[in-house]
Amino acid sequence: MEIKPDKRVLLEIVSTRMPYGKYKDWLISDIPVHYLVWCKQKGAFPKGKLGDLMQNVLEIKTNDLGHILKEIKSWKK
Repeated sequence: MEIKPDKRVLLEIVSTRMPYGKYKDWLISDIPVHYLVWCKQKGAFPKGKLGDLMQNVLEIKTNDLGHILKEIKSWKK
């Protein structure tokens, strides 16, 4: 079974900005892995869409697929 990423989610990851906190105004895709790991360990991901996007970024980056996010960001230029 082949797993295909949801293009809409990937586009949201590279265009949504963190609305608050230490990484306020950063693109979700640019938030450092150490912060996302901390959120996971503390159960501190926000509820809803923002938390889902952040968890997706963590999965992408910890599986060494961050190059996908860079490629998608380049589409917007």
